[in-house]
Amino acid sequence: MRRRLLRAPARLRRQLAASCGPRGAPSLAQERLKSEGKPQKQICQVVLDHFEKQYMKELGEAWSTVREVLTSPLCWQYAVLLNKFSFSSELKNNLRLKGYRSLFQETLPYLPGSLKCYISRTPGRFPAQKHQIGKLKEYYLLNAASLLPVLALEIKDGERILDMCAAPGGKSIAMLQCAWPGHLRCNEYDSLRSRWLKQTLESFIPEPLMNLITLSELDGRQMGDLYPELYDKVLLDAPCSNDRSWLFSSDIQQATLRLIQRKELSALQVQLLRSAIKALCPGGSVVYSTCTLSKAENSDVISHILNSCSNVLPVDISELANVISDEFTLVAGVQPHELLVLPARGKAWGPMYVAKLKKT
Repeated sequence: MRRRLLRAPARLRRQLAASCGPRGAPSLAQERLKSEGKPQKQICQVVLDHFEKQYMKELGEAWSTVREVLTSPLCWQYAVLLNKFSFSSELKNNLRLKGYRSLFQETLPYLPGSLKCYISRTPGRFPAQKHQIGKLKEYYLLNAASLLPVLALEIKDGERILDMCAAPGGKSIAMLQCAWPGHLRCNEYDSLRSRWLKQTLESFIPEPLMNLITLSELDGRQMGDLYPELYDKVLLDAPCSNDRSWLFSSDIQQATLRLIQRKELSALQVQLLRSAIKALCPGGSVVYSTCTLSKAENSDVISHILNSCSNVLPVDISELANVISDEFTLVAGVQPHELLVLPARGKAWGPMYVAKLKKT
């Protein structure tokens, strides 16, 4: 090991010395050495410069830590969400042997016993399972912060649920771990992503339960008019400037175009959220989420809706935020109806913004 490390390029030695994991953790060092010689993700400087200017202003000193994690994929962590429809005690034992532990504690305001998720402090990814026709997968790999919108929604058996922008399907899978809906519509406007969503659901959900699920490829902005006051709960995981993904754009021209179009995203998000509210029955709730740090796409969108819709009220989720603060790094000083997860060393979850509203 030492001889291999000494032969490694200077850049790699510096990366090893600046490990995001626990000091001296051999697993991370080995991962980085194993990755030598393989194509590495390249940071898109145009996007990083853009983020640098915006997020230094919005996050202040916290941005430097966030930037360090976001630009270091080998520091990223992945949670393992167990599939209750394909339970394996052997898998649970294997996870524990590898140092994984349960993510959520029983003190959460809403935590179905059937929702089981495991995390490890050590960066890295548990081996993924391949899609096999006729056989359900035992687990789903995801960013642990992706479960927070589902927990905030507080789904109950028999409810009519709309997942408005559902691909690739992780949040739909998580919702079905929590409860048996009366009906679940998983909508995805993009046809390619919709096929991905369909395969994900077929990989995790037994056929009898699939009969309770409707897959559609509708424009989310029209769903409120198509299905007025139909749903008890709506999850809007809105299209956004996905910070993790955009930082590693391989096409500079495409990245530049994305940054120009980024200014228009908040208008689209407002339209989608208005549609989601129309689709809610009175007394129903909507959870709005994104995987960006951008204030314009997060709290500004929610403020716009609250200031312009007289039939919408904010829902306090501060209890959820307080309970998860040991496992997630949260921005301080936000409103009680919202939370923002910042990626940090050893807690490389997020970005994830979550806000909850109720229709009166």
